[in-house]
Amino acid sequence: METSKNIGIFLFWKLVKLASLLLAICLLSFILVKNSPIDPIQAYVGADMLKVGPEQRERIMEYWGLNEPVTTQFFNWLSALLAGDLGTSMIFRRPVSEIISERFLNSFFLMAVAWVFSGLIGFILGIVAAMKKGTWVDRFIKWYCYTLASTPAFWMGLILLMIFAVWLDLFPIGLGVPAGVLSEDVTIGDRIIHLILPAMTLSIIGVANVALHTRQKLIDVLASDYVLFARARGEKGFLLFWRHGLRNIAIPAITLQFAAFSEMFGGAVLAEQVFSYPGLGQATVEAGLRGDVPLLLGLVIFSALFVFTGNLIADLIYRLLDPRIREGKGI
Repeated sequence: METSKNIGIFLFWKLVKLASLLLAICLLSFILVKNSPIDPIQAYVGADMLKVGPEQRERIMEYWGLNEPVTTQFFNWLSALLAGDLGTSMIFRRPVSEIISERFLNSFFLMAVAWVFSGLIGFILGIVAAMKKGTWVDRFIKWYCYTLASTPAFWMGLILLMIFAVWLDLFPIGLGVPAGVLSEDVTIGDRIIHLILPAMTLSIIGVANVALHTRQKLIDVLASDYVLFARARGEKGFLLFWRHGLRNIAIPAITLQFAAFSEMFGGAVLAEQVFSYPGLGQATVEAGLRGDVPLLLGLVIFSALFVFTGNLIADLIYRLLDPRIREGKGI
């Protein structure tokens, strides 16, 4: 009963923080977009801007509410948001909610595949490095992880694109589906083969934190008194790790991987741009470059919720499985 009460209080304060975070992010994003040098009318009209006269420009501004003061525009958007309306995208001419739901499926599969593989590969590399501490294998894995930790996602994507798509011609250069093919003719295999390089980019970049954390955690476990006692009884190698190491490093690695949602989402934005993959990241860049305020704010809200959810899951796992945090008095 006490545990449920503590978790309830914890969730309440998390929701309060989420509400204040979303309000601050929306306000800051709105101000930055409004003060950017991008002309939303020109971005909306495009190449036909020279054919648009002053009267037509005023009508377009009135239609989108751009002729009103900035504060009025923000509160109009905020009131519509509270009513469940994210508005209409200026560049796609469609409701923002439809664009997000459509693009999210593409980004979700990309990030899910990369998240699983980066977690598994990082976990295995961390275990191998810890079990081979001080050897050339350990030094190589640490060098590999430190190098990846400082490698931008777009640079890794360009390297993989150049090697596997241009030189070896094993994968398509970009897009989420084959170009010139009707949507009803696109197969699951076509989508998977276009997913491989972006997912590989995020997977390679994402292994570093899990691998280094798992390595250090397992080294600490192997140096503990109960493991020394197990060694004295004759246990060693994989049997020692399976009995005494795995359960002590698995939960921290899983929670760290959930907490890495923000890094995964940020990397997906860059990877989607490199491969022209039609996900949330590419839509965010387009909305920012073309001054599409409704779409940009909708994507900002959704991405903040996505990252917050990952961090919340990580916190809940720690609270449910670690009795030291469950019994703590802090939130």
